[in-house]
Amino acid sequence: MNGSRPEGDPWTAAQPEPYAVREPGSYGPPRDRVVHQPLPPEEVVSRPLPPEEVVSRPLPPERPVARPLPAEDDGTVSLRSVVPAPAGGLAGGRAERRKAARRAARAGVGVAVSRLVGEVFITIGVVMLLFVAYQLWWTNIRAQQQAGGAARSLRHSWETNGGADRDAGAFSPGEGFAILYIPALDVRTPIAEGTGKRTVLDRGMAGHYGSGSLKSAMPWDKRGNFALAGHRNTHGEPFRYVNRLRPGDKIVVETRSAFYTYEMTSRLDQTSPANVDVIRPVPRGSGFTGPGRYITLTTCTPEFTSTYRMIVWGKMVDERPRGKGKPDALVE
Repeated sequence: MNGSRPEGDPWTAAQPEPYAVREPGSYGPPRDRVVHQPLPPEEVVSRPLPPEEVVSRPLPPERPVARPLPAEDDGTVSLRSVVPAPAGGLAGGRAERRKAARRAARAGVGVAVSRLVGEVFITIGVVMLLFVAYQLWWTNIRAQQQAGGAARSLRHSWETNGGADRDAGAFSPGEGFAILYIPALDVRTPIAEGTGKRTVLDRGMAGHYGSGSLKSAMPWDKRGNFALAGHRNTHGEPFRYVNRLRPGDKIVVETRSAFYTYEMTSRLDQTSPANVDVIRPVPRGSGFTGPGRYITLTTCTPEFTSTYRMIVWGKMVDERPRGKGKPDALVE
């Protein structure tokens, strides 16, 4: 058989020549079979890696370190005690929520009432402060303006009309007829007829007791007691510091025709408002023993009250016609 070793001498027989192998299913002359040989192994070349890029990343947050708890005492244990849930489950929870809602509603009403009461008290306080400011400040300003205007008007009428002074009772209530000076207290204020608050005293003027049972004399009368009233506080307060007068201090009354100078003699620090004897022609308690030409100043005491009356008395020491100029007490 073609391609097999000859029988009989298997060891010495010559090797057959190579032959072509026909591919199965092929026709024609045989072709050499192409045998693929493996490729040599590739040479591995080591290359250095590029340097790593350093990326800065935020540090993670520090983790809390667990520390042992302090020893528990009775107070700590009571605070950590767990209150068991009330029996009743869901129904009990709803009841508790309703109670809490009612308590919150009552608390809201209480807060609203408290705020309202606080606002009322604040309003009352502000009103009181405004009233005090009105009494102590504004009434003085207003009264001094009115008194100054009355004094200028009075002087103008004297210069225009002239003539003699009139008798007591000839002036209508609130009508000015003289000017009072107290040099030691730097006081100058008009004197008007009557002692009404609205028409005289609250306008910063001194009022003359000139009617009824309290009627007193005029400065130009040859005998009698010229009695005046004035505010000690607020509304101009012309008699605020009459308690500082000392015996010998001068009190001057200027009228249409003359200046009448009195000298302070005594003071009564406190007496009842019903004590009308202090303005009689010979005032009781003044130290005067007989008729004369006197002056009496009356005002309220203690300050900012009208509980009692303070009385200051004086006697006339000089009468000077206006044509001869001011007296020495007003020139010094």
